[in-house]
Amino acid sequence: DAAGDGTTTATVLAQAIVNEGLKAVAAGMNPMDLKRGIDKAVVAAVAELQALSQPCADSNAIAQVGTISANSDEKVGKLIAEAMDKVGRDGVITVEDGQGLEDELAVVEGMQFDRGYLSPYFINKQETGSVELDDPFILLVDKKVSNIREMLPVLEGVAKAGKPLLIVAEDVEGEALATLVVNTMRGIVKVAAVKAPGFGDRRKAML
Repeated sequence: DAAGDGTTTATVLAQAIVNEGLKAVAAGMNPMDLKRGIDKAVVAAVAELQALSQPCADSNAIAQVGTISANSDEKVGKLIAEAMDKVGRDGVITVEDGQGLEDELAVVEGMQFDRGYLSPYFINKQETGSVELDDPFILLVDKKVSNIREMLPVLEGVAKAGKPLLIVAEDVEGEALATLVVNTMRGIVKVAAVKAPGFGDRRKAML
């Protein structure tokens, strides 16, 4: 309870590094040598911090950390701890602006991301304009898919298994998308394709 979350300290240190670094360069120091020195200092500092750190062993400890990060708002701290309890250490927690007056916790089972189907022809619930796949195979692709030949072995295997297929890729376009649509409309295989969430390296990490 006597310590903060380190944001002020980090800001002060960053400014001090900039100020002293500029002085050193102005005095004739090689900028690359300066950078290498800073990099080595960072490694040493991080190692020391890791040695001093104390893992949060229970919900109360998480609530304390959350309270400090929320400017001493205990209600928010407890809400963060409750969210951690529900989704576990490997779960994803997001904070969004709400329309009401109270803070709320909503738990979504499975995975949710803000992307839709790439073609309206994938819709199989006309009354709601949505796509529902029951226990599908899931194909994750960390690049654009435009050549259907790359996917033919997968589609053949899915068709034989008689299960639907969800494709999550950077993008599905051209010949590949057209073939998926035709196969879906003919009932050969039930498919839906969506763009993967995020961008660049973050997208690859999420996949």
